[in-house]
Amino acid sequence: MTHSPLQPHRHWETIINTMADGLMVVDHQGTIRFANQALEGITGYSRSELLGQPCQILKCNTCLGKVPGGRERNCELFLRGELKKIRCTLIRKDGRPLVFLKNATAIRDETGRIVGGVETFTDLTELEAKDRVICHLRQELGQEEGFFGLVGHSSAMKQLYELLKSAAFSEAPVLLLGESGTGKELAAAALHRLSPRAQGPYIKVNSAALTESLLESELFGHVKGAFTGADRTRVGRFEAAHRGSIFLDEIGDLPLTTQAKLLRVLQEKVVERVGDHRPIPVDVRIISATNQDLKRLMEQGRFREDLFYRINVIPIQLPPLRERPEDIPLLVDYFLKRRRDRHKKRVTGISRSALEILLHYHWPGNVRELINVIDYALVLCREGAILPEHLPVQLIRPGSVRPLPRESNKGSGISRREAILAALKAAKGKKAAAARHLGISRVTLWKWLKEHDIQVETVVK
Repeated sequence: MTHSPLQPHRHWETIINTMADGLMVVDHQGTIRFANQALEGITGYSRSELLGQPCQILKCNTCLGKVPGGRERNCELFLRGELKKIRCTLIRKDGRPLVFLKNATAIRDETGRIVGGVETFTDLTELEAKDRVICHLRQELGQEEGFFGLVGHSSAMKQLYELLKSAAFSEAPVLLLGESGTGKELAAAALHRLSPRAQGPYIKVNSAALTESLLESELFGHVKGAFTGADRTRVGRFEAAHRGSIFLDEIGDLPLTTQAKLLRVLQEKVVERVGDHRPIPVDVRIISATNQDLKRLMEQGRFREDLFYRINVIPIQLPPLRERPEDIPLLVDYFLKRRRDRHKKRVTGISRSALEILLHYHWPGNVRELINVIDYALVLCREGAILPEHLPVQLIRPGSVRPLPRESNKGSGISRREAILAALKAAKGKKAAAARHLGISRVTLWKWLKEHDIQVETVVK
């Protein structure tokens, strides 16, 4: 008996319905024209419920089909021609989120005109669950090593860790609040690394470190010739963070003009490069941080109220170090282990008397100040345990402030010159910080530098 040759195009629907991955075909307007059986199982929608509906019915978090306000723009698939291995989240019919891997290709007619697109969906539910278990086990096994760089076992820190874990799986903007040195940058990085966007880029912007003229170009990019010195087109930080997260540190320092443009990014998910008016779609999760009182800034007219409510969807407060003194011994041990090798010192730990001083200090600079104190002590302490005499003067409790050692004071083992050099090294050459370490004014430090013929440049070389 002679068999006729297989003609796959006559059996394409049967073939496609045997796929484990979901498959969807849309026309050039984004209307669903075909869905296989696997997609029905993945989304919970029947084929009859999907056909004829706009693809936005799946509420994919990377969907860039329309702009609020009535204006339309082309789907990103039709702009790029294809999308490969995009990690996305859709909302099933029953309201549950589902993480999947998307691959998509535009369909063209014989003239090259795009007439539609085909997308495949790989369910990552089981993989996501395994990733969460692995992440949890890593945290359980490495509790003493901290939570993504944040260190502490106090109830305040444990609450912070749980809140960061919960917030990480949301797409809503997060506002990190806390004093300088509490670890807002570490918390932002943890949010990204725990989120479904962990495989995407993580871009950091320090709003206070950039001038107003440069900030807009840094955030949104610019085209060649947009201003003097713009000799080439530049991609902005928001574009660079596409399908990832962007961390806007010190957001309270943003100029009002930049705040208005940031608000548009949040509302419409597009950016415009400086010198260009073409909207560029971006899919970015925004994490902001500030040590300022934004409500007070709003009252003063220095921060937009509408922007505040956009970025303050999930506020997270980081506790100051003075409110969790029980974490200080753990922090000291943590940073001593990691920094003594850098100083090449055989320091074994910290004495009880020195630790008591740290426990009673108010820590205006929080953990960052504690790190500076440890660096300072490691410069002075040659070996053994860190003693009170190895700590900066300002840490000594009121009523028992010891004078800075004189050059001739041989009994202390530390001369004034050595203390000055140690303070400069710990402060990385910054005179104001060195003066604070020594408990003196900048003028006094300047006089002592001159008296001992100390050149700051040679100390930190």
